[in-house]
Amino acid sequence: MKWMNRLFRYPFPYDTEGTDQLFLRAVRENCRYQYLHNAKYRAILDGKGFHPSMLRTYDDIAALPVIPTPVFKHREMYTLPPRRMPVKATSSGTGGVFSRVGFTWGDLCRGLPMVLRVVGHRRLFSLRPANYIVFGYKPHRSNHTAVTKTAFGATLFTPQLHRTYALRYTDGRYVPDLEGVIRAILRFSRSRFPLRFMGFPSYTYFAMRMLDERGISLRLPKGSKIMLGGGWKQFYREAVDKSAFYALAKKVFNIDDCNIVEFFGAVEHPILYCDCPRHHFHVPVYGRVIIRDVNTLAPLPYGHMGLVNLISPMVMGTPILSVMTDDLGVLRDGKECGCGLTSPYLEIIERVGLKDIKTCAAGAADILRETGESV
Repeated sequence: MKWMNRLFRYPFPYDTEGTDQLFLRAVRENCRYQYLHNAKYRAILDGKGFHPSMLRTYDDIAALPVIPTPVFKHREMYTLPPRRMPVKATSSGTGGVFSRVGFTWGDLCRGLPMVLRVVGHRRLFSLRPANYIVFGYKPHRSNHTAVTKTAFGATLFTPQLHRTYALRYTDGRYVPDLEGVIRAILRFSRSRFPLRFMGFPSYTYFAMRMLDERGISLRLPKGSKIMLGGGWKQFYREAVDKSAFYALAKKVFNIDDCNIVEFFGAVEHPILYCDCPRHHFHVPVYGRVIIRDVNTLAPLPYGHMGLVNLISPMVMGTPILSVMTDDLGVLRDGKECGCGLTSPYLEIIERVGLKDIKTCAAGAADILRETGESV
């Protein structure tokens, strides 16, 4: 996997223009491997009349058949036997149905330098110890969700003094404990070490609002940060815009928006997207984003809203080379941001659900039939 490894060792995480040819070679290498070793993926490509040899130029990547994420919720698509993959992760399981993705040791080794470079670029690593409030799930042997693994991983950006979790596993299920979190926040606010928050923006916002309603305003230790990931999930109706969130964080914690960082990703596309100081998700060299027309799936230019197609050659264990999410988004020219990065940036507009989009629902059904599964 020469080209895949070279891509993930590339030293400049946002030089997408300078890595187009390297990205093409890595995609072709991954596609060829999946085609030869995964009968289900081969059936998908054959059904679409596509062969890895057709990836001749960078523009050919757009012709690579996309797999809608519901396919991974209804069908195990592992390329290697599960026993040969040290990590198997699931999506959050909206509606009780989970995507399942397996990672080889090679996949994990490719992911590590990506994380180091993206997080390092945002200056989130520190040798100074910190206390952590995790607005997410406390790890449990029954929990294989990627969002739980990601939240725990973020607590390794510094030496950890304490971790307090908002969602605790009790009697076979997760139960929110925001009162316990608030007690921990008050305790950690008196520490001389920074306090870092990590997790769902919904629970982070709910805790801040509870403190505000009680008239509590804190001045957290220097170096404290809010890190967000995982989206609003079932609380999408309670979602607030970023400006309101940042204003409340400043009021309650005295944390400026420059110390609020958001991550974006998916178990079906485990590339780390970290917002820039202007809070835009620039596309790193390890992936590419194509916005597709909702009706025709044709690629759209900058500034047009459509379905978000995520592409990355990172993973060998599962054929997630090119996936279609249930998000509507817009891709913009990176030069419009003004932060100094020229890589395009992605704006997520809303989550609609692929079942509500006829072209993708039909495409998912076709793919499941091609791989021997009915819907």
